[in-house]
Amino acid sequence: MRRFVSMFLISLLVTSFITPAVFAEEKTSVELADNAKSAILIERDTGTVLYDKNSNEKLPPASMTKIMTMLLIMEAIESGKLKMEEKVRTSEYAASMGGSQVFLEPGEEMTTEEMLRAIAIGSANDASVAVAERIAGSEEAFVEAMNKKVKELGLKNTQFQNTTGLPADNHYSTAHDMAIIAKELLKYEDITKFTGTYESYLREKSDKKFWLVNTNRLVKFYPGVDGLKTGYTSEAQYCLTATAEKNDMRVIAVVFGAPTSKARNAQVTKMLDYAFSQYETHPLYERNVSIEKAKVSKGDLKKVDAVTSEPISILTKKGENVKDVQQEIMIKENIKAPLKKGDEVGQLKLMKDGKTLVQSPLVASKDVKKASWWILYKRSFGMFTKAGD
Repeated sequence: MRRFVSMFLISLLVTSFITPAVFAEEKTSVELADNAKSAILIERDTGTVLYDKNSNEKLPPASMTKIMTMLLIMEAIESGKLKMEEKVRTSEYAASMGGSQVFLEPGEEMTTEEMLRAIAIGSANDASVAVAERIAGSEEAFVEAMNKKVKELGLKNTQFQNTTGLPADNHYSTAHDMAIIAKELLKYEDITKFTGTYESYLREKSDKKFWLVNTNRLVKFYPGVDGLKTGYTSEAQYCLTATAEKNDMRVIAVVFGAPTSKARNAQVTKMLDYAFSQYETHPLYERNVSIEKAKVSKGDLKKVDAVTSEPISILTKKGENVKDVQQEIMIKENIKAPLKKGDEVGQLKLMKDGKTLVQSPLVASKDVKKASWWILYKRSFGMFTKAGD
């Protein structure tokens, strides 16, 4: 059961309105990724599909796997389980990874921030495993968390066997699923400080100084591109999940199985050009904006802010604007402590003429612990007078 809190009209100057559902029916007939096995183009805030080619075909994602690895790292940082300045130790197993690496030695320590740079810019397999071991205790346990997150996101065609994307049986994903994982990662705005950096250095103060160059060349050559991750193995061929932002619109383009890196980049460029020339977004809310209060039963706080879990926007064709959009806020009933920051407490829905345009979770802004017996005793006698208690 949910409690309906409010409904009102959003008026943003204008004339006509096209819903994401209509967009889905009007995907371009122009072939944007003729040289790839599969591809997809979505607008980040609404998730609207602007182009699709075999997007549900299961294929090896290669190092695009690290998008999920980085997502779990960013979640651990936000929850406080891991800190950017914390030193992460490299195990012998992590140091033994082949493929792309920054040649970590057994016992070598780098900060989480340095490890993230190595993963995001240099696609470092050794750094990926080292941080995975720090968070979950082992790569195997971290992979379990990756696959649990896949289920939480409602994805049906992805399964991971490692944190790196190195070839493995039953390690696969799809263009659609990779776009959704990327969409989730981009909730953490700091990630593009890493994925959008073209070159950097590790071990700058030692004789083992290591130069990192982004494997995603579009970061340097396409204005607005600031991520996310390339991939290549002989089986997967050339892959890329790219994101770019222009005029307040962020899109995600995914290509699997291009024959060359040049072809991969050309096809992603065509998709980005198409998105920015044909569509625009109308931002309404940023992430972590308080929308309503949610009542919490038997908590050390009686209420917690219900905040946006992601940026909220309306998407239209270029030159068209929104008019008379209804907003509906639904807060769950019977929310009980304990509650963790980020737990879903409701939904925000935007509608037009009875059709849902956007539906997004509202989440708790902070932890709410179980109230002590003394707090509950005093409450039962109405002795609390402190505001927001």
